[in-house]
Amino acid sequence: MTALLAYTIFGLVTGGAYAVVAGGLVLTYSTSKVFNVGHGAIGMVMAFLYWELAENRGLPQWLALLLVVGVCAPLFGLVVERFIMRRLVGAPVGITLVAGVGVLVGLIGVAQVIWPPQARPVRPFLDQLGVHIGQSFVSGHDLVTLVCAVLVAGGLYVLLNRTRTGLAMRACVDAPELASLYGTRPHRLSALSWAIGSALAALGGILLTPVVQLDYVTMTLLVITAYTAALVGRLRSLPWTFAGALGLGLVQSYAVAYLPSSPFWISFRAAIPALLLFVVLLAMPQSPLRIGGVRGQRGVATPTALTTGVAAGLFGAVVVVLALLVDPVVAGQLALALVFGIVLLSMVLLTGYGGVVSLGQFTFVGVGAVTVARLGGSPVTLLIGAVVSAAVGALIALTVLRVSGLYLALATLGFAQLMDKLVLQSPVAFGVRGSLQVPKLVDSGAAQLVLAAVVFAAVGIGVLAIRRGRLGRRMIAVKDSSAACATLGLNVRWIRVWVFSLSAAIAGLAGGMFAQLRETVAASDFQLFNNLPLLLFAVIAGVTSVSGALLGGVLLMLLPVLQSGFPAFAGVAVVLLGVAAAGLARDPNGLVSWGFRAWSWRRA
Repeated sequence: MTALLAYTIFGLVTGGAYAVVAGGLVLTYSTSKVFNVGHGAIGMVMAFLYWELAENRGLPQWLALLLVVGVCAPLFGLVVERFIMRRLVGAPVGITLVAGVGVLVGLIGVAQVIWPPQARPVRPFLDQLGVHIGQSFVSGHDLVTLVCAVLVAGGLYVLLNRTRTGLAMRACVDAPELASLYGTRPHRLSALSWAIGSALAALGGILLTPVVQLDYVTMTLLVITAYTAALVGRLRSLPWTFAGALGLGLVQSYAVAYLPSSPFWISFRAAIPALLLFVVLLAMPQSPLRIGGVRGQRGVATPTALTTGVAAGLFGAVVVVLALLVDPVVAGQLALALVFGIVLLSMVLLTGYGGVVSLGQFTFVGVGAVTVARLGGSPVTLLIGAVVSAAVGALIALTVLRVSGLYLALATLGFAQLMDKLVLQSPVAFGVRGSLQVPKLVDSGAAQLVLAAVVFAAVGIGVLAIRRGRLGRRMIAVKDSSAACATLGLNVRWIRVWVFSLSAAIAGLAGGMFAQLRETVAASDFQLFNNLPLLLFAVIAGVTSVSGALLGGVLLMLLPVLQSGFPAFAGVAVVLLGVAAAGLARDPNGLVSWGFRAWSWRRA
């Protein structure tokens, strides 16, 4: 009973910190209808800033907390709302998600630039105080966390339901023009909600720091648990969000206490937040079809079959010339760029044509790579890897058929973390050593480049053929208005299954190419965080065209090259990536669209 009480107290304290973070997430969503994927990154950066003031600069803890939570975090929330989120009001879910991912990646880059990796211990609050409950000791930091959780939940509930300001915030979301006629100022109210939300993210991050320590990615992705708690409350109910956060904290604490200590169960404990996220999403009511008209978006022109063939021939000729001129190292890097381009082609099909934002696409690359590594490198195993990935993609699509939009994107995030913790990092995938050797299909760098070019051209031709065909037209129609398609008798959900399967097959094929090109693959190559730069490069280059996939693959290959050649540029490059993605979020045609527009102007 003593151990049970101790783990119960620990779970309640951890859940209280989750409740603080989730409360800020619910506040910003309920007052702006923008889901802030970068919420955890804000808490991470502010936790680092707190360490800088309290531990490195020697300020009293209370003063550092007041400056970070009361001044710096709200000001940062105002900046994000004014220059990024305000431009996204009324935008589709995919655009707001990409902007949020851009903020997340950019903040990780900022933290890496200002605070290089090293151990940074943080003192708990009131570490000399505490109380005994039975034989268990509740520290001062635990008491502070629980008190903050209760005050935040109660304060937000009163703000949104019992004050004029809170009611005006919610009214501005539903009908901003009508609310402004009654004297409200929607932009000011939105700025206030983002300032409070950022402050709560900072407070939650600081409260969790003694538990999880200061780490860029761990603290940022820890917010997945806050996502789950917020979804328990349907992103609206603060009491249910508070209860969900405490329940998640207890589940994690009891798992640490009572599950076996074998490697599988250790991985299972790490995957509990993602598993619960999946369960909550599946338990939610079926998503209604979006009504109210067609909301299409203009993409780049789809080339004809003749134009596609000519372009593929020119592309092949250029690649052959490069293969003859460049040295083997450069040829291998260019081949890697084309493999990344194939991965981005899968996102052209899924996101550009299908309108589905996936936060776990690189996981299908890992499935294809593991399949080829286990079966041996050959053209047949490449196809088998694509088929296995397609089957996994269809399974995920069938599992989450009842959700769409934001919930579907979060489901792919939960799937990616589940695969990362339970499959890719287990001995089942990469063995006890955590890595596998893969024989190359061809030996020379020039031959690798030509092979990658042939596969990229074939997949690109296939993607454009799908776009011109019946399935492509249906995908675009469903993307523009799923309600109109359902009215005309189209099976919207089975179209989604087809899109997921084909996209996963292309990603799995790229994974097999990646494995035989690298010769050694490990679980670290397919971690959850690798999915985020993939999405950002797809949007920056252009997620609606094959040319954008090619450009994105080159940029994705160049990023680690620049970071290794210029180590001081590593964090700055990530910051620029996040800023560019946030700025281009409203233009999914990306950088290549500028070239298309310039060419059209020249012809005119």
